[in-house]
Amino acid sequence: MAPAERQIDGTGLVEIDPWLEPYREALRARYAHYQKALAAAEANGGLLGAISQGHRYFGLNPGVRDGQRGVWYREWAPGALRLSLIGEFNGWSRDTHPLQRDEYGVWRLFIPDSPTGRLAHGSLVKVHVVTERGEMDRIPAYIRRVVQDETTAAYTGQYWSPPQPYQFQHPAPRRARGLRVYEAHVGMAQEEGRVGTYSEFTEKVLPRIARLGYNAVQLMAVMEHPYYGSFGYHVSSFFAVSSRFGTPEELKALIDTAHGLGLTVLLDLVHSHAVKNTLEGLNRFDGTDYQYFHAGPRGEHSGWDSLLFDYSKYEVQRFLLSNVRFWLEEIGFDGFRFDGVTSMLYLNHGLGVSFASYDDYFGPNVDPDAVAYLTVANQLAHAVRPDAITIAEDVSGMPGLARPVDEGGLGFDYRLAMGVPDTWIKLLKEKRDEDWNLGELYHILLNRRFGEKHVGYAESHDQALVGDKTLAFRLMDQDMYWHMERGSQSLVVDRGIALHKLIRLITFSLAGEGYLNFMGNEFGHPEWVDFPREGNLHSYHYARRQWSLADNPRLRYHGLEAFDRAMLQLDERYDLLQDPLIEQLQVDEEARVLVYRRGPLVFAFNFHPTASHTGFRIPVPDPADYRPVLDTDLTEFEGFGRAAADVVYGRQDVPMHGRAQSIQLYLPNRSAQALAPIPPDA
Repeated sequence: MAPAERQIDGTGLVEIDPWLEPYREALRARYAHYQKALAAAEANGGLLGAISQGHRYFGLNPGVRDGQRGVWYREWAPGALRLSLIGEFNGWSRDTHPLQRDEYGVWRLFIPDSPTGRLAHGSLVKVHVVTERGEMDRIPAYIRRVVQDETTAAYTGQYWSPPQPYQFQHPAPRRARGLRVYEAHVGMAQEEGRVGTYSEFTEKVLPRIARLGYNAVQLMAVMEHPYYGSFGYHVSSFFAVSSRFGTPEELKALIDTAHGLGLTVLLDLVHSHAVKNTLEGLNRFDGTDYQYFHAGPRGEHSGWDSLLFDYSKYEVQRFLLSNVRFWLEEIGFDGFRFDGVTSMLYLNHGLGVSFASYDDYFGPNVDPDAVAYLTVANQLAHAVRPDAITIAEDVSGMPGLARPVDEGGLGFDYRLAMGVPDTWIKLLKEKRDEDWNLGELYHILLNRRFGEKHVGYAESHDQALVGDKTLAFRLMDQDMYWHMERGSQSLVVDRGIALHKLIRLITFSLAGEGYLNFMGNEFGHPEWVDFPREGNLHSYHYARRQWSLADNPRLRYHGLEAFDRAMLQLDERYDLLQDPLIEQLQVDEEARVLVYRRGPLVFAFNFHPTASHTGFRIPVPDPADYRPVLDTDLTEFEGFGRAAADVVYGRQDVPMHGRAQSIQLYLPNRSAQALAPIPPDA
């Protein structure tokens, strides 16, 4: 059979990874299950039809009935006995505006525009739901905005339909080849001990991100969540922009401004679970525990204290797929980081599994409905926005996660290299840096599925949550309180700053086709992240970012930030992150030197704690002279400036490690240099 005639059955992955040959039938079954899920959508207009337009049908939407303008309200609640819309518009009466039920369990009500009963923009609303378990005032499932009463702390829905919708001024930037992601939380993005806003983030933080050289910002905690300390991962209203940070229009202005600065904006999308709350969330909305979620124990994630969606149901698929489309089209995001993918893929949520065998990726522990949903969601995101970016948070290494669907993959563009930050924490906890095995470290940073793009990172928000520490604080601890001023003497701080730069550079240059940093870590933010709660006396001290540390040229944080900017420029100048050419050139465990190439650049690391190497010979791949384009030891990066900045390392026809040429360089201890070949005509 000619290649063009190859049947698409989900087994194309075997051609990329022959180790999958014994699982050909499992791959075929996985693809067939996806096709079955897709067929349900095709029967109703395809992926861009009804299954992804639930937000335009359900919830509160302007409309017309019999020529009369007004607002339609629809709710899927098949187990409910009675629904009525209540709110400011009718004096919170539970009797005046009952909904009518159809045969599919969809309830509907039309509220005409009239002087006596008009549902105005900004009006507070809830739905009174009567079930066999009792009755309760609930927040509509598809609500676009939820606000909290400052006195009672209760949450209420708000009809949001501005007379003048926000008009975007800037097109989304072209999709970058090398993805450089700045992970951010709007609420903790200010220095004061309070909750920040979308507008403040737009004015103060977006310019910093662009100036540093990141080309994407990933926003956490945007989907409405009742508990601030959940970091946004216990979502209650999936279509609502978190009102604690501002209005939907202010979020759109943030995205619009980011686009004007050349930044792609990604949403941290939580479809892996939902908050248990009944007053604010979806739990037992129609009185049953199986409306949106699995019934009984299967519907609960014990580790997260949250509820798990039943991805086999059409209405659940419609709810979640419409959510994907809503954030792309209505709000203006450019893509997603899908949270908790490992938990979705496996019935045991990946807990207690080492994923040491391919058997772990197939068989009865895999949830085929979740796999199919994620595949369809990726197809939809790219159908709505062909340039959309999707990233999977998966620690298991599921084959094909970031491969095209027609090969049998799940269609993500990237997957997070989640093992990398774990490696750094393990090394820093268990070994002195002089005892690190450099050859092993090199291979760990490259240990990722062939042909699937990864986003590498040394630390994200996960590594700094309360109970842990930021990477910088783990390296320097309390010395950061006393010795981060220039001129202050501390061997601990000197070591920590040097290793902080080495860890970032080797991760940036080896660990993926993209790179991610959590806000503040680019300048070595101290301490940890913790939100106001009873255990810390409701303090905001650790739920903020101390930008003044980086902005103060007298402090060494300033140089760490300058290094981050210079490091990112390597991708801007040399298209480094997308270059597949990575080769180890030399590893010398005794000298503590690791040398490798990525693309045109050669990276030379000296991890030795005390020994600087003069005239150290290393092989180079190109018959050319080399010059440093980045030196971690520059004084502007809080190094010691021991190597000349304008030096040229002349090519020598001395073979070494299979290369016909080599160079000799000065490589100070605990420093690294990125070297570029000098063109012959330069």
